Amino acid sequence: MLLWLEQPIKQNSSMSSGGLIATSLFIKVGPRGSTFPCTSTRFNTMTPLEQYQKDIAECGFQRDEAQQQAVVALDKLYHALAEFQSTPVPQLSRWQKLMGKKVEIPEPPKGLYFWGGVGRGKTYLMDVFYDSLPTKRKMRVHFHRFMYRVHDELKQLGEVENPLSKVADTFKSEADVVCFDEFFVSDITDAMILATLLQQMFQRQMILVATSNIEPQYLYRNGLQRARFLPAIDMIVARCDVLNVDSGVDYRLRTLEQAEIYHYPLDEQAVLNLNMYYHQLTGERQLAVHQIEINHRQLVVIEASDGVLHASFAQLCQTARSQNDYIEISRIYHTVLLADVKQMNRKLDDAARRFIALVDEFYERNVKLIISAEVPMEDLYTDGQLEFEFKRCLSRLTEMQSHEYLAREHLA
Repeated sequence: MLLWLEQPIKQNSSMSSGGLIATSLFIKVGPRGSTFPCTSTRFNTMTPLEQYQKDIAECGFQRDEAQQQAVVALDKLYHALAEFQSTPVPQLSRWQKLMGKKVEIPEPPKGLYFWGGVGRGKTYLMDVFYDSLPTKRKMRVHFHRFMYRVHDELKQLGEVENPLSKVADTFKSEADVVCFDEFFVSDITDAMILATLLQQMFQRQMILVATSNIEPQYLYRNGLQRARFLPAIDMIVARCDVLNVDSGVDYRLRTLEQAEIYHYPLDEQAVLNLNMYYHQLTGERQLAVHQIEINHRQLVVIEASDGVLHASFAQLCQTARSQNDYIEISRIYHTVLLADVKQMNRKLDDAARRFIALVDEFYERNVKLIISAEVPMEDLYTDGQLEFEFKRCLSRLTEMQSHEYLAREHLA
């Protein structure tokens, strides 16, 4: 059941790393680059609908019919959760127990799965709902990071019977409501795990709220052994109301197209621009962290929150980073703001190699890249051994500023 009263949070001692705290949001650092928001003291005193209306009135948000429908659905779920919590569990008399009668436990309300194209405000909507829940027993996490956590838990359990049941017990000990951002399945191992794990979580009366770019029936489409994943889709549809939030307006694309994707020189305006774009893309509701974990190593950054990374050239290209690190970053973040890019030459060939690898991986996964640099793009590399490779890099950087590229869906 959803507990509205404040209760101490039991931290999971089995995590491989310690905890990071960002303002009032408790962060667990998981494997392979995951900062995992396991529980939270974040909540306000307004319902989702009240908060949405307040944001429209005070923050200049545009009223959006599709978003309005989603907020109404989230508000309905909010009140259903409150009613579910207030319903007492029936107590059996001694005679009823002797007769073998079982307690009829109330069914929890359905969760919500809302899907639509990129930039439709799905993450914002989920954050409004998440922040409104006056309980610590809630979990909000990017789905990619959630699966990292699952793999880590399984690894630590080792050879035990019904390991996914024990993983579900761990999650249930932390939360009753689970909010997944960017639900997407492309890996056969993840697909097989989810088919069982979701069943175990629903059996424990956990409530799922998820955002996705994909309608449930098309999840893991054309994947290997997809038939084994179909029960997971059936469970999602049975346990969640499914809602489309497409309105034809891509708010993220609109922000990116209005942004100065490549800014030079490195003046005060460059700093102001990147800071402004970061906050436009993340919104005021997002809490930033200043250290992330990539492939089991800590990386200090300017700031980061779900889906958006703001880091410097020195942090990403002048430290010991490998191509695998850039692959991981490109999977986690749909937008990267890269500050203070230096003019490169033979003295900075190592940094140039990393920069080329970074651009290549971002390009392959449709990561949106906003840069502040010391010199114009065509002058980024002057002389050295990488002139040929850098020409290709510049070609990709140019394409990454186009409307066609900015409109592409991020490949997590």
